[in-house]
Amino acid sequence: MEKLSEVNGIMESSKIQLQVNYETLADLFFYPQNEEYKNNIKNIHSYLSKDIPEAANAMQPFIDFIEVATIQEMQELFLRSFDLQAITTLDIGFVLFGEDYKRGKLLVHLNKEHSEAGNICHTELSDHLPNVLNLIAKMKDIEIRDEIASRLVMPAVDKMISEFSFEKIDKKDVVYKKHQKVLLEFSKQYRTVYQTLLQALFIAMKKDFDYVPENYEELIKNAGNSDNERPSFLTSKRDFATGEVKDFVENIETEMLTEKQ
Repeated sequence: MEKLSEVNGIMESSKIQLQVNYETLADLFFYPQNEEYKNNIKNIHSYLSKDIPEAANAMQPFIDFIEVATIQEMQELFLRSFDLQAITTLDIGFVLFGEDYKRGKLLVHLNKEHSEAGNICHTELSDHLPNVLNLIAKMKDIEIRDEIASRLVMPAVDKMISEFSFEKIDKKDVVYKKHQKVLLEFSKQYRTVYQTLLQALFIAMKKDFDYVPENYEELIKNAGNSDNERPSFLTSKRDFATGEVKDFVENIETEMLTEKQ
């Protein structure tokens, strides 16, 4: 009986202790301020090569990119990927909910978790991917941590990855040109290379968290539903019962129309 208890204790401990260093992976998604960013990326690649080689392989195209790119080119590509006429955004709440009120509720919940964990968000919102990755690394409430990771971060990252398809990029460019008249220049060879960092993160997260790709709309509509007595982190069941999910193209067009008003 004692041995069985010890085994159960080890198994429970392994569930609690994260296998992946998410504070390290958060550095993948910071704006490249200077040449030190390249060194950070290479160090992360080395870490993944040792512990999660399949994730390192996924981001190899980005390593090839930084070997030939200037810091200015990296900055321009980062902005073109995630900020100005972006392919996607790193704000997971916007990816999942757009400007819907659900994102506001999510930001409130995340602000509370960041505060309790002592995690500083700096100038970005509480749902910004690097902030949430740092939060996951610091949280003591394992149940909430796992829910944030598997029901928020992983679905959002999965969605971000899908936004790098050329078909979706073309649709977004149509919207940008319609509202802003001119498209910003971009690297044809490396335009989608930031996708590889998201893919590496997604592969790494599978080591710690359960995520079964399911219909995206159903996942979001059911977010917060739980048979447990403890309410879900996300929100109450009724808030998501009739939710409608819009894709990123619709979200950015709605945002641009709002800005013009």
